[in-house]
Amino acid sequence: MDTPVIHRRIEGDIARRILSGEWKPGFRLPTEGELMAQYGCARMTASKAMSRLAARGLVTRRRRAGSVVAHPPLHSASLVAIPDIQTEVEGRGLTYGHRLLSRQVRAATAEEAWLAGQGLLIAVETLHLADDLPFGHERRLIALAAAPEAEAADFAVQAAGSWLLARTPWTEAEHRISAVGADHDIARALRLPLGAPCLKLERRTWRDGQGVTWAWQTFPGDAYDLVAKFSPTKA
Repeated sequence: MDTPVIHRRIEGDIARRILSGEWKPGFRLPTEGELMAQYGCARMTASKAMSRLAARGLVTRRRRAGSVVAHPPLHSASLVAIPDIQTEVEGRGLTYGHRLLSRQVRAATAEEAWLAGQGLLIAVETLHLADDLPFGHERRLIALAAAPEAEAADFAVQAAGSWLLARTPWTEAEHRISAVGADHDIARALRLPLGAPCLKLERRTWRDGQGVTWAWQTFPGDAYDLVAKFSPTKA
């Protein structure tokens, strides 16, 4: 088994136990030495897996103290309650459109097990348009166990996000917002210079504990902002 396969396996195994709630925030994770013994790998492989988990915000690495399951950051609902992209575009007085770039039914990977378990999911890539110009790029995974009708849905006619909002209610959601530079694929899709500043939204939704969808939406930095209204509170 080659090193890339092993580090992905380690990452997937640990992520699955964290996302399932088996390992709670603050739980001390196996050391690199323990991972080396368990998986029969080099220290560099174990370290790479832990670094990837830390980059995803699942693990906090502390020099000498070891690695622990990260405490989730505090989120403000007013900052992440972002509407459907079609609603957002039309709310600006622009004409919405979208282009289906790819659609594939496949088995879930270890990293995606929280969403689809051992079942199938649909992987969709979409380019959202405003007045025929690129507005946002989206990659989305949909669990067929949660939305079996999605297998027959035509996402070239209706974007997957809008389709889900209309047909598959959710009871829990998680948003992660980050500033990123446009990589090669995003720059090409959104017609941006390589490395141009973008806003990236990662969204996960569940219905009664069952994963529904996992989406990554990327927008040009100058085309999207987050606005929150709030009032001062008394101490």
